[in-house]
Amino acid sequence: MSVLTSAPPVTQNAVAPQGLLRRLFRQRQAKVGLALTGIIVCIALFGPMILPWVTGYTSTEFVGRPFKPDGLFGTDNLGRDVLTRFLDGGLRLLLFASLATLLGMVIGGMLGMLAAYRGGWVDSLIMRTNDIFLALPQLVFALLAITVLGPQNWVLVTVIGVTHAPRIARVARAATAAVVTEDYIRASEMYAVPKWKIVVQDVLPNITGPLMVELGLRLTYSIGALASLSFLGLGMQPPTADWGLMINENRIALAVQPWGVILPVLAIAVLTVGTNLITDSLARASANLNEGESK
Repeated sequence: MSVLTSAPPVTQNAVAPQGLLRRLFRQRQAKVGLALTGIIVCIALFGPMILPWVTGYTSTEFVGRPFKPDGLFGTDNLGRDVLTRFLDGGLRLLLFASLATLLGMVIGGMLGMLAAYRGGWVDSLIMRTNDIFLALPQLVFALLAITVLGPQNWVLVTVIGVTHAPRIARVARAATAAVVTEDYIRASEMYAVPKWKIVVQDVLPNITGPLMVELGLRLTYSIGALASLSFLGLGMQPPTADWGLMINENRIALAVQPWGVILPVLAIAVLTVGTNLITDSLARASANLNEGESK
């Protein structure tokens, strides 16, 4: 006498993330983007560690007259070493941009998947509320919130992350809506798999492609938003070393001592170009992967 046992269904596209990454690394554009991004990330990560050996100064130490062109890159508006400030100013920008992007991805992704999976009044409530936040310009909302709460680090991360969430939610909802009608989702429901497990184990792995593309875009916007807020005086506060703050502090003497502006501008530009190249490559790899699966 044989005993029939039933096993939970297998997710259809469980290997999609791995296939996406393989297709990504095959593209020359992605390799260039990874190289550019890697250079700036290494400067930001290891810059503060190598300061004692490279410059011998701290980022807040006065080493000479303001805007003195002597030395490798001269001094800034207060007489601090520009190279030291530059090497010490990228880590916070990358860290806060990554945290803000991650916060936006978690909030927006959960809301988008919930809206598409539940449907009905839940979908309407989430997306109509989402539309209200979409109508508010991101930078204006950030300026208002920071003016009220103060330019604290947690406020910067939270405000930028929250402003990303509505846009990420729309992408997550559209991707989830195309997945929830698949047979393996219905099969999981027939086996009485808890809904949260269906979302995490079946839905999420199959919308990784669009979410990774959105992740790259939001990271780029986070870097630009943080640098812009620091330039306006509402981001990192003196005497903190920060690339956006360096541009604001040294722009008045651009013709006399340009390196205090050129170095952070160049770093932000290279980082933005690199992340954009990676994002474009991710979008192309995701499209190619979807075409291959449809065949």
